[in-house]
Amino acid sequence: MVPDANLQDDVPLKPNLVTVAHAQYRVRAGALPVVTETVALNKALGRVLAQDVTATRDQPPFNASAMDGYAVRSADLARRVNPATLKLIGESQAGSAFGGIVHRNEAVRIFTGATVPRGCDAVVIQENTVAGDGTVTIQPDGLKLTRTHIRPAGQDFKSGEVLLKAGERLDPWRLSLVAAAGLDRVAVARRPVVAVLSTGDELVPPGGEPDGDQIFESGSHAIMALIKQWGGKAVSLGVGADTKKSLLKALKGAEADLIVTIGGASVGDHDLVKPALAKLGLDLAFDGIKVRPGKPTAFGQVKDGRRVLSLPGNPASAFVMAQLMLKAWLETSLGMPPRQDYAHAATTVAIAANGPREAFLRGTCSLSSDGRMQVTPFSDQDSSLITVFARTDALIHLPSGSEAKQPGDLVDILPLDRL
Repeated sequence: MVPDANLQDDVPLKPNLVTVAHAQYRVRAGALPVVTETVALNKALGRVLAQDVTATRDQPPFNASAMDGYAVRSADLARRVNPATLKLIGESQAGSAFGGIVHRNEAVRIFTGATVPRGCDAVVIQENTVAGDGTVTIQPDGLKLTRTHIRPAGQDFKSGEVLLKAGERLDPWRLSLVAAAGLDRVAVARRPVVAVLSTGDELVPPGGEPDGDQIFESGSHAIMALIKQWGGKAVSLGVGADTKKSLLKALKGAEADLIVTIGGASVGDHDLVKPALAKLGLDLAFDGIKVRPGKPTAFGQVKDGRRVLSLPGNPASAFVMAQLMLKAWLETSLGMPPRQDYAHAATTVAIAANGPREAFLRGTCSLSSDGRMQVTPFSDQDSSLITVFARTDALIHLPSGSEAKQPGDLVDILPLDRL
């Protein structure tokens, strides 16, 4: 059994804590309206479409050969059992079609992707033919014509057909579809600018010289990478010291659509992020979530319209809340529809009953001997552990008050966006 997997609360829930679902609703409600810009196709990888992509012509725009061989009239081969010799009257190559009309007992040499000549309704593959001097003989296997080997005009898509919808992210395969539609530019959503501020006197940038009671700052590197991966522009505000003046200076000067703070969001004497934001007119949509890890997460807006997402300082707490809240904000600001990413997997170990807060355990997925998806929670779920998250590929979701799970029982999992 996973130690502490039940994640029981030892602190009473505050009345103003919200559920994960309600927090996500508030975060999406506080997203940006989509701003459209046009980019070249070679700059569009990873961008989110702001408008539908519609075909302006059929693909293929003509009946095309699917094989190398000979274009023929099927009527010339019908009911024959012996080889049939046809007059060869020309050739059709990809990009250079045969311009004439094929008449009775005639054939045209044709290559894959080439236009099927007028008058022809089948292609005999070259393996079933013997070429002669100005003729081609169709062998008995070629007479059967069990397949025409012709790709009809519009087989892939037709003129006026919506190929991709606004809100879809352009991956390499979708980029190919846009190119096939003949477009060299696409309308996409502007990338939201997200500024990231880590806080804490104990933090030193990697490569620095930490004192004995300091650690290297690491959380912002994951958060900024996730922002880029999820379609935003990430800006680093560095590390803010644990003083209201220092934090206020960093937050006030941040040119961003969303400010993400890491740490300093709880209720300790040195948790000064919210007091600093209060100086900027912070209006909170929520100030804590009924979840573990990640309870101190908050979201709101300052007076000038910039949104603020405050994440806990512990890495696992920050990363889980980024997956649940930051991703939702970015996707909505890019015009992507809300998605249900939960899948099902069988747990390989027992998991105790959950307490009043929803929980997200870090785990790793694998396939069982019979090919089923299974997940194994890590034995140590301490929210400070970075090594665990580096090996995690799914979060195991335990609803509030959920019953204990035995090995083989199905649980909800949220797959992570691992590269």
